[in-house]
Amino acid sequence: MLATIEPGTKFSRQHDKDEGAIFFSKTGRNRFDSPDGSFGVLYVGQDEYCAFIETFGQNTGIRLVTHTALERRHLSYLAIKTALTLVDLASSGSLTRIGADARLFSGSYAVAQRWSAALRALPTRPAGILYPARHDPARNACALFDLPESTFDVDDAGSLSEGGHRLLLGKVLDRYDFGLIRS
Repeated sequence: MLATIEPGTKFSRQHDKDEGAIFFSKTGRNRFDSPDGSFGVLYVGQDEYCAFIETFGQNTGIRLVTHTALERRHLSYLAIKTALTLVDLASSGSLTRIGADARLFSGSYAVAQRWSAALRALPTRPAGILYPARHDPARNACALFDLPESTFDVDDAGSLSEGGHRLLLGKVLDRYDFGLIRS
């Protein structure tokens, strides 16, 4: 039920360009946020694809992204500097072992937030939760609990709309059958 993330492991994050890559949400608007605002949660994906679809795939009926929306967000890579122990909800059998099911990733945020608080309070003091991404369950995402910024080496790669990312953007859009429109 626990997974160790080794130093040097890189995660990807799409974030508001004005906020920076490290943002521990206490808003209560995200799946594994603290139900009472007592701790923050940083959301990252295993790769650029996961970061994209978890950010831009919220409206499942429309598979379009605007150039303006891409420009407002940056892709950053976060390399872990120290080993992290996470509650592993992505492995086979892990949900059954804790008495949950896949609704934890696609159902009520209030329920997921209570689970987040309970998992954070485990005696092992996990650094976060490893889970299948909601919009692409073949990829994993992490909800990391209130870690010092020094835990990460951050590489802000800029917006996917920038010329150096054309190939990557094309691959991501093709993978998820998204269109790109000017606005």
